[in-house]
Amino acid sequence: MAISPIFIVVIAIEIHEPMGFGRVRMQRIPDASADSLVPFVCNSVEPESNILTDSWRGYDTIEKFGYSHEKVNLSDSGDPAHLSLPGVHRVASLLKRWLLGTHQGAVSEKHLDYYLDEYTFCFNRRSASARGLLFYRLLEQALCSTPTTYREIVSKEI
Repeated sequence: MAISPIFIVVIAIEIHEPMGFGRVRMQRIPDASADSLVPFVCNSVEPESNILTDSWRGYDTIEKFGYSHEKVNLSDSGDPAHLSLPGVHRVASLLKRWLLGTHQGAVSEKHLDYYLDEYTFCFNRRSASARGLLFYRLLEQALCSTPTTYREIVSKEI
């Protein structure tokens, strides 16, 4: 019996008040320590933003980087996690459904970063009204980027 590897993927999603979700950012990280979580937050979220997280200690130093930090203790709240932090749970659920439907669950560790990038690209453009412009921007990005070989793709380190 083969054991599937466990991947840790951190998700940040913009919350629109009073309701709705904006853009998403996702990244595979090696562990759930502050050394992995804080750089993700700093690279993904505008300074001075309000950060809502669970009570995991890896987020404790976020305020030192100019963010206001609100913690939700999921075990003390009495509510299921998907009610306390609906955005990240919805995105995680949609990502899993997409991987199962599109890739038939055959998620390769060496390609995971590219799957996350593809899903993020699609999610962030889900309500775009100018589909032709999206295609134009995709072609423009492809032409401005240097070619990447398959060997370079599969040898990517975290």
